[in-house]
Amino acid sequence: MPLNQSCRAVAGKAGSRSCHVTPACWQLSAEQSSRRRHWQQVAGWRCMALSGGSTQQLTAMEKQRRCVVVTGFGPFGEHAVNASWVAVQELKKLGLGDTIDLHVYEVPVEYQTVQRLIPDLWIKHRPQLIVHVGVSGMATAITLEQCGHNKGYLGLDNCQFCPDTQCCVEGGPECLQSTIDMDAVCKRASAAGLDEVQFIVSTDAGRYLCDFTYYTSLYESHGKSVFIHVPPLGKPYTPAQLGRALQTILQVILDMEHSDNQNNCDHKQ
Repeated sequence: MPLNQSCRAVAGKAGSRSCHVTPACWQLSAEQSSRRRHWQQVAGWRCMALSGGSTQQLTAMEKQRRCVVVTGFGPFGEHAVNASWVAVQELKKLGLGDTIDLHVYEVPVEYQTVQRLIPDLWIKHRPQLIVHVGVSGMATAITLEQCGHNKGYLGLDNCQFCPDTQCCVEGGPECLQSTIDMDAVCKRASAAGLDEVQFIVSTDAGRYLCDFTYYTSLYESHGKSVFIHVPPLGKPYTPAQLGRALQTILQVILDMEHSDNQNNCDHKQ
């Protein structure tokens, strides 16, 4: 689902949303409080699904907890065809099974668009998980990013803009970690038997739109996001290989989440 945004004149500072945080204390806006209540409600629904519940309750739970959003980036610089969006389109063809409502979006390489779009996706879909995919010219393997960084954004985007503050969220923590254990995901994905596809873990998403997007998403979701870097097309993977790699990673994460939820519900009973 492409999102074609025209370049607009810069008005105000990027990175300055109404909710400011410090590493010691999260001050939640009304929207963030709503999202937190949503996740608490979803956790209850998951336990209900595992311990038994009414048909109507289970149906509502399925609609909420089985939504996954995946984004890729549009063209920029030397990447006239962005491998991340090609990979996401391949994933869409493959799907994630009948129980997963998969939504895909192409994101323009623009800081201000990212700042508007990522919160909107969380509000619109209330997903169980958002996965962002980007291309790295230096990558030769499928790279799972563990964390996003708040500061150090100096590179100009497609609108020849970068944030005056050089950060995602003014006053935000320097680094936000995904709640998903990427080392565990990497091990399981590597054991899945994909021919000639290598998976690795990284803690540096690059201080450009990829890192900026990841931090923004981690901030909005309280860590419930994933970022994956893919190599350029043909270096060494085909579009089909990239799509299968994404499918494998997401299936591993969803299986891990299901197992964790089941264990948590067992402890509560």
